[in-house]
Amino acid sequence: MNFLIDGPNDAEHTLVLAHGAGGAMDTTFLNVVARGVGERRIRVVRFEFPYMAARRTGGKRGAPDRQPVLLQTWRDVVAELGGPSLVIGGKSMGGRMATMIADELRVRGVVVLGYPFHPPGRPEKLRTAHLETMQTPTLIVQGTRDPFGTAEEVAAYRISPAIRIEWLPGQHSLAGAQLAKAIERTANFVIALT
Repeated sequence: MNFLIDGPNDAEHTLVLAHGAGGAMDTTFLNVVARGVGERRIRVVRFEFPYMAARRTGGKRGAPDRQPVLLQTWRDVVAELGGPSLVIGGKSMGGRMATMIADELRVRGVVVLGYPFHPPGRPEKLRTAHLETMQTPTLIVQGTRDPFGTAEEVAAYRISPAIRIEWLPGQHSLAGAQLAKAIERTANFVIALT
């Protein structure tokens, strides 16, 4: 498995981030997040799911792997990097998969930057059933106008008390000052899990 690592190698905390459905582990968004969180003395490790790694090496350009492959990739990554001491998460799809596997892996916490509560324009197709009973401490940083789940929509969902949602003005990929706030909240959450 290939990893990108930011922050100090001797850090007390490690945050493992997965990419979203359409972007690799080195998108501008994840580069900025990893660098910003890493500057706060947190080791940030990024990886790619098999379909994205295949794209990078000139392989097929297909849709994301099926859910069982994505979840097994998370299992493999967590086993390789140190198990329960980790905080896991990611952008959109990568973060969603982390929420689906976190209780099983017994990790310290989860951070999701832009949770895909439903496909854009299809609010009836919810991806929230597992969030109702989730036990792992979780931070979701979400834009108030995110087409994958706005503040108004999400207010009506049943969500575990282990999940905290931090709302920032913006869309699915926060930018500028809002992204800086998302980085600060992510780092504070990870450090507070000690």
